[in-house]
Amino acid sequence: MNPTPARPGHRVDGLRDREIETLDEFDEVLSALDTPSLPRPPEAAGTGATHLRVQAVDLTDRTDVLLGLDGAGAVFLGCPMAPEAAAHLRASGALVFPPVPGLPFDPYRGFVYTPDELFASLDQGYEATPDALTYGWFQRTKTNGDIFASMLRSIHDDAVSDALDELLVGKRVVGVMGGHAMARGTEEYAGAARLGRELARAGLTVATGGGPGAMEAANLGAYAAPFDDGMLTEALRILAKAPSFRPSVADWARAAFEVRERWPDGGVSVGVPTWFYGHEPPNAFAAHIAKYFANALREDGLLARSTAGVVFLPGAAGTVQEIFDNATPNHYESRGEPTPMVLVNRRHWTEELPAWPLLQALARGRSMEARIALVDRIEQAPDVLKHL
Repeated sequence: MNPTPARPGHRVDGLRDREIETLDEFDEVLSALDTPSLPRPPEAAGTGATHLRVQAVDLTDRTDVLLGLDGAGAVFLGCPMAPEAAAHLRASGALVFPPVPGLPFDPYRGFVYTPDELFASLDQGYEATPDALTYGWFQRTKTNGDIFASMLRSIHDDAVSDALDELLVGKRVVGVMGGHAMARGTEEYAGAARLGRELARAGLTVATGGGPGAMEAANLGAYAAPFDDGMLTEALRILAKAPSFRPSVADWARAAFEVRERWPDGGVSVGVPTWFYGHEPPNAFAAHIAKYFANALREDGLLARSTAGVVFLPGAAGTVQEIFDNATPNHYESRGEPTPMVLVNRRHWTEELPAWPLLQALARGRSMEARIALVDRIEQAPDVLKHL
């Protein structure tokens, strides 16, 4: 694994909490703690780990280092290590939370997921993938009242939120919301892909709900941003062979990986899906996947992080909910200045699901009134978003 650079707000001198998420980073920080020139707090005499938070790092090959460490004030979250190292750290004042055996996911993970990670073992069928196995665990535990299982879900989701915040530091994020029912091979899907591509080419980080349909199309468009127009045309043709994740998630996912293998190193975007909707698998075109157990936390977090605005494509109940989840803080300005909201497809949002009149009524006379727009065609959305 490549070394991870220090993030904003983190310092090596021990005067601020420091999350360590890779073995290279652990070695770097421990080396710095042994450097006499660095300022040290009084309680960190000797080789001390005060204020360090070591998160899901395999330390089984660092036993000698750990045995020489004063662990007072340090926290080790899900780090595999030798029993004698764990005993020493606890005895010297560290909190050591051991890995939890038998889980298909790591509740202490330090990074968001990748498509390759969630779809590992896809050649054995979707049911064998970590994504499907985690959903199965969720289904078995979500209603049994087990406080341990609910604690693990909460720890996992908090770790994912932390990782997502670190990932998006300094980025201008635009959310693209839309339903899972939009099929590959349709003009609507192609339009959503072109939208994602144009937003990515404008220097924005595209973020979606991370699932199929309109969400996948926008992530695909961002993935296609570095390539010429012919790449997207051919990718759409390949994907059309498996229009939906029903009846086979495996066939649907394999078509996406075929595109990725043919055109590696595509553009980067973010997907924020949930195991709450287990029938909706994550799409493989988001380079970074922040997958949650709690849907409410996922939806609010996705919208809150869409600092450059949100485009709402046609969708059903979930997309309607997202419109008003975003409208509420814009209405009250609870997150500061309102962010742009662009609704696409006038007929859908005024006749089929008339969310637009209500949004207009909520915005009337407030700052957000100048930050909302309704457009007929998806091609209009980028320019309107820039204008807002």
